[in-house]
Amino acid sequence: MVRGKTVIEKIENTTSRQVTFSKRKSGLFKKARELGVLCDAQVAVLLFSNTGRLYDYSSSNSGMKSLLERYQHVKEGQQLMSASTEAKFWQAEGERLRQQLHNLQENHRQLLGQHLCGLGLEDLSGLEKQLETSLHNIRLAKDQLMIDEIEEFNKKGHLVHQENVELHKKLNIIHQENIYLQNKLNGKPEANGDYKFF
Repeated sequence: MVRGKTVIEKIENTTSRQVTFSKRKSGLFKKARELGVLCDAQVAVLLFSNTGRLYDYSSSNSGMKSLLERYQHVKEGQQLMSASTEAKFWQAEGERLRQQLHNLQENHRQLLGQHLCGLGLEDLSGLEKQLETSLHNIRLAKDQLMIDEIEEFNKKGHLVHQENVELHKKLNIIHQENIYLQNKLNGKPEANGDYKFF
């Protein structure tokens, strides 16, 4: 027979809840004892019931107190080590960023033609190459910007031309309508195909 899954939620019935608590507590302490024996581990379990009653288990011969003191000592050591490690990390990171900023500022000054006295031929050649590359990139960006502006101007010119064509058609229609109405007022006969209103 397949056993159904137990839904984990609060047991509303007080009696059932107390029975389940007692069974599960015994099972938990049994597992803790087995873990301590099988793996030679130091195990401590603290458990408070919903009524506030304390249940505990310790695998240590010296009792729960010694295990709690050991836990507290290790925890404090980890926190101190963590804080010290974090401080060292941010100190090193700050130094790295300061050095990076210094290098960038120095490179910027050299690109502007400042602080060049201590540089050798190789360094000056490198700076010259950087400037040539920068100038080339600037020219490319400028050319592309001009091409984009010309294309935009051509698009606008095409739209204006299309609008002018449409306006010309509308004016032509209005002109033909005016001629038709004028002839009608003057009593002139209509000529088939002379007037086309779109």
